[in-house]
Amino acid sequence: MNEYAVVDPATGELVRAYPTASDAEVKAAVASAAGAHAAWAALSVAERAAIVQKVGDLHIERSGELAAIITREMGKPEADAAGEVEFSGAIFQYYARNAEALLADKPIALEDAEGSAFIRPSSVGALLGIMPWNFPAYQVARFAGPNLVVGNTVILKHAPQCPESSAFIAGLFAEAGVPEGVYVNIYATNEQIADVIADPAIRGVSLTGSERAGAAVAEIAGRNLKKVVLELGGSDPFILLSTDDMDATVDAAVFARIDNTGQACNAAKRVIVIDGLYDEFVAKYTEKMVAAGAPTPLSSARATAMLTDQLDRAVAAGASLATSGDINGNWVPTGVLTNVTPDNPAYREELFGPIGQVHRVADEAAAITLANDTPYGLGSYLFTTDSEQALRVASALDTGMVFINGVGLDAPELPFGGTKRSGFGRELGTLGIEEFINKKMIRIAG
Repeated sequence: MNEYAVVDPATGELVRAYPTASDAEVKAAVASAAGAHAAWAALSVAERAAIVQKVGDLHIERSGELAAIITREMGKPEADAAGEVEFSGAIFQYYARNAEALLADKPIALEDAEGSAFIRPSSVGALLGIMPWNFPAYQVARFAGPNLVVGNTVILKHAPQCPESSAFIAGLFAEAGVPEGVYVNIYATNEQIADVIADPAIRGVSLTGSERAGAAVAEIAGRNLKKVVLELGGSDPFILLSTDDMDATVDAAVFARIDNTGQACNAAKRVIVIDGLYDEFVAKYTEKMVAAGAPTPLSSARATAMLTDQLDRAVAAGASLATSGDINGNWVPTGVLTNVTPDNPAYREELFGPIGQVHRVADEAAAITLANDTPYGLGSYLFTTDSEQALRVASALDTGMVFINGVGLDAPELPFGGTKRSGFGRELGTLGIEEFINKKMIRIAG
């Protein structure tokens, strides 16, 4: 059985198929990760951090090689893929650099009592990471970086279309000196992964993917009393209330929509523009979106078919689509949907591709209402020249993240995650390292 395969989305050509793991191999992977935990956790934080630092360094040194693989797997331009890999390296380096401070004992101030107390962070054991195809290196770094410095061990199940990059990344861990069993890559089926989640040796699960996958994983984990971190879909609003540079604002909205060919959970998928700026904005936004054409393919035939169906249903329900041409293979031209009413399926769906939709609102209150009128709550973008309004609206948005007057501002130190059907838990920053930690309280009598 070859569930894992590299199929070049630009041509549809099968590059290479990889054998799916046997049940025995999956059990051996779990045993290896669980067995390696004690020795890995027994190392000092500084010792683990030094190895994780090497993982980050190797990502940056070998970024060109890994970028070429990512391009073959999911169509990302090599320059963008190299940037992703280098950012992944920076994430490993961030946690290596800050590990001792992030994992230091945290004193507790006692009231009317003698002695002392503190929280000592410690590892929990072997963890399972289930990662998607759209950022094959970055997603792994977000999960593995903090957990390895904590002392947890990692089993990594990547998307079936990313077997080559997942193997290359596993090789980087080995080259950096990560002991055997501390980072284990497996080509497992969904059925096998269900058994892995249920295995008592697995202490937690982190998934980045679809709502459907998140619900399935959370159900199994819940039955087995396992903690889960879920980073799921998004339909992030880009809210424009005022600007002193319309062209720059339009450029930001375009970039935030079509970066990674629009295949990002935190892309700016719904643009919400106040009435007085709408006509100018929508004209310039549509012009630049349409002019972008189809510079890169979507990741797969399945992704193209899903987006095509969504667009067909949106237009059939009354939306207007401006685009530069027809879909050709997996090459989907950029486009803009307008006249998307609440009864249109596109109003509440996540469009995973280079298609934006623009909405007109009367005022700030209407913008907030529309922005929050979605099943998702991952990120949001807010553009305004009024600093008080910026913080007021940011507080009212039902999302896990708000970026004010800027896009592409992600950084290793900034927590990433959402609310509602976008999942729960956080990755990156000081919050991301705390998800799979035993926060052990130690009390010493006076």
